[in-house]
Amino acid sequence: MNSKEINVAIIDLYNNERNEGMRCIKEIVSAHDRLINNTPVAYEVFDTRYKGEIPSTDFDIYISSGGPGSPFEGEGKKWDSDYFKLLDNLWSFNRNNSDQKKYIFFICHSFQMMARYFKFAEVTERYEKSFGILPFIRTDAGKIDTVLKNLTDPFFAADFRQYHVINQDEKIIQELGANILAIEDPSETKENQQALMAVRISNEIMGTQFHPEADTESMLYHFKQDERKKQVTDKYGERRYDEMLRLLEDPNATKLTRKTVLPTFLRIAIEELNTVFI
Repeated sequence: MNSKEINVAIIDLYNNERNEGMRCIKEIVSAHDRLINNTPVAYEVFDTRYKGEIPSTDFDIYISSGGPGSPFEGEGKKWDSDYFKLLDNLWSFNRNNSDQKKYIFFICHSFQMMARYFKFAEVTERYEKSFGILPFIRTDAGKIDTVLKNLTDPFFAADFRQYHVINQDEKIIQELGANILAIEDPSETKENQQALMAVRISNEIMGTQFHPEADTESMLYHFKQDERKKQVTDKYGERRYDEMLRLLEDPNATKLTRKTVLPTFLRIAIEELNTVFI
């Protein structure tokens, strides 16, 4: 039995905006406490974008959340600079330690911040806001990736964004040893605007543009409210609204993504950390 506690830093980039993402992330992390080899798992939340709180490098796993608006909104602000300094320190730690590593997962807004940091693609405003439960395509690398290999083709996930990550730089990707794991379904995007949806930088660092943490039950409740239904149908139409509800109710759609992506990342990280700590 392993008695070394695994410590998780949850980085909140929602900027004090009401959301379900933080609740979902905390639920998934809490579900892993003593789940794997009886390993204790604890988390601490850092309100980075709104309060400027930044975790130290003492944590084992970092999960950086989604958030509203532009990934460039923080340029010139202290929290933005401190966030990238943290990434500098974690990246340097991993490159200089052959045994123990730091694990990082970036979600949605944070995925765009990840692209800003590693510069593996362009981050630009999308031609229109993406909204709904959408299909995504795994690349060949994604089909064998330890985190995504058990998803379907296409797989479905919650996707709400005004910005996107496009036009990958193959030279930088090769220099990093990174892999593009998933992309937008061509039927859902304009020509030459197909966005990257999941990227692995290393064994320990990956991110997704979609929301792998999204909870189907709360989303169903939320979108069935009359006010929200009207907002969606007025902007996107009855067809998109009905399709979104259908996919939320399908156990092989978003529910599969929820129980697969972030839980698998955490399980692998905890198992690998156990080999170091024991």
